[in-house]
Amino acid sequence: MRAALAPGVRLLRALPRDSRYRGLTLVLTFFCYTSYHLSRKPISIVKSQLHPNCSALGVNPHNGSNSTTWCSWAPFDQDNYKELFGALDNAFLVAYAIGMFISGIFGERLPLRYYLSGGMVLSGLFTALFGLGYFWDIHVLWYFIIMQVCNGLVQTTGWPSVVACVGNWFGKGKRGLIMGIWNSHTSVGNILGSLIAGIWVSSKWGLSFIVPGIIIAAVGVACFFFLVEHPDDVGCSPPLHHVMSEEKDPEGVTSDDGPLGTSGHSSTEHLESPKEPSEEPEAISFLGALRIPGVVEFSLCLLFAKLVSYTFLYWLPLYIVNVAHFGAKEAGDLSTLFDVGGILGGIFAGLISDYSGGRATTCCAMLVVAAPMLFLYNRIGQTGIGTSIAMLIVCGALVNGPYALITTAVSADLGTHESLKGNAKALSTVTAIIDGTGSVGAALGPLLAGLISPTGWNNVFYMLIAADVLACLLLARVVVKEVRGWCGYMARKRGYVRQSLAPVLLRTDVCYPVLSLLHLHVGAMPQTIPRAMSHSCGDKDIVGASWGNCSQQYLTRR
Repeated sequence: MRAALAPGVRLLRALPRDSRYRGLTLVLTFFCYTSYHLSRKPISIVKSQLHPNCSALGVNPHNGSNSTTWCSWAPFDQDNYKELFGALDNAFLVAYAIGMFISGIFGERLPLRYYLSGGMVLSGLFTALFGLGYFWDIHVLWYFIIMQVCNGLVQTTGWPSVVACVGNWFGKGKRGLIMGIWNSHTSVGNILGSLIAGIWVSSKWGLSFIVPGIIIAAVGVACFFFLVEHPDDVGCSPPLHHVMSEEKDPEGVTSDDGPLGTSGHSSTEHLESPKEPSEEPEAISFLGALRIPGVVEFSLCLLFAKLVSYTFLYWLPLYIVNVAHFGAKEAGDLSTLFDVGGILGGIFAGLISDYSGGRATTCCAMLVVAAPMLFLYNRIGQTGIGTSIAMLIVCGALVNGPYALITTAVSADLGTHESLKGNAKALSTVTAIIDGTGSVGAALGPLLAGLISPTGWNNVFYMLIAADVLACLLLARVVVKEVRGWCGYMARKRGYVRQSLAPVLLRTDVCYPVLSLLHLHVGAMPQTIPRAMSHSCGDKDIVGASWGNCSQQYLTRR
């Protein structure tokens, strides 16, 4: 007797063919980049074991010495061990930052499937070789630094490749929410890396690297066999990346596919008539990408945001060990809560930015709140386990939320900016510029933490707070532009403002205080409103009307 068709198979058969492949690409790239971060995390967990508090273990059982470093792993048994840890982190991150700027060049000229899977296998090799230093009894600093440099270079194959694959399959939809959920692979990888490394950190720390190395290599092999780079490879229709302004609906919202294209229709059905195939657009230049509005601001913002995030990634477990006096495994487990908060923060940031349309404002608001929360965590975060858990989740959400939003939805928005006129090849270049600049901050953060931590952990947190403030200030110009748009001071091509937003955003008594706080010259605002934006305010035209007489009235469609 033959069993009925499995429910899962029936569900797959019910989905449109395009949706199945889109789902496969999204899930596979999620696991790919999860494994990348999984293999990066062990070094932060193992640090506390490379230089533990030997006095708590008693005297050396081999020679009776009571040295406080007898159980440390040379060469990290020196007094400058924090600087040596900083050198290890910096070796990886500097190599990663340099490699990121050139990785996109190779990725555009090589098949993505080969490029991504090859990079994952090599990353697994170098991660495992770092751990083999334990079993081979290697105590030479340069061995570990070389492994970190090599690993940093090959890990640059990951981000440009997965973003390009997802970009090939998904058009302009609800990018903030979808990519916020998809970008949780960063935090999921950090959590799994902490938990896996914590299993062997106190016994055989070499396995804390070898096992993650095997995992990323295995996922790389799966990527080689199952990844579909482009819809054309399997006869699916590519998504609609750019919609002309004339095709927007009356509310100013473009017609997009859903997250998985569940409408079941080809993206070409959104067009009024078939178009003749055109020549492939020329890839944008580096300087041309920099001229896209917002690229410079978001790149510099990400530099400081990623500085804070990666400092926590590499130094949080050691901070918990030194300040809260937890064991290495317990500190590693507790540090995963920061990444749990990062998942929630990325999804929240994407959802809010989709709803409001203000990517920069969302990032800036979270960064503003993050600064005092970091101060509070350093002051009261270790007073109790409950307080520590709550503060880690909140800080993780506020720190990683803007970082996740900029590297995903913002990069995609800028890479398909309307000024590019549909040149989708700008996506990889813009992504490389933004993430490459952010990687410079990722390299500086752990290095500065290693240099500053000997003077006290308070100074490390002051550095992180200053970086958060700078990240926020660098977005000020973009935030002002977004707020002016919300208040109705930016021209709309069709000369109207969405009615649903008018009661909240277009009241002059609301707009005046908001813009005044941003130090704008309010008196000049009425003259800056184009005639095309004229609206009725009682019996007067808003351009020529007295703002005092209209300050309590709504701006409505003429």
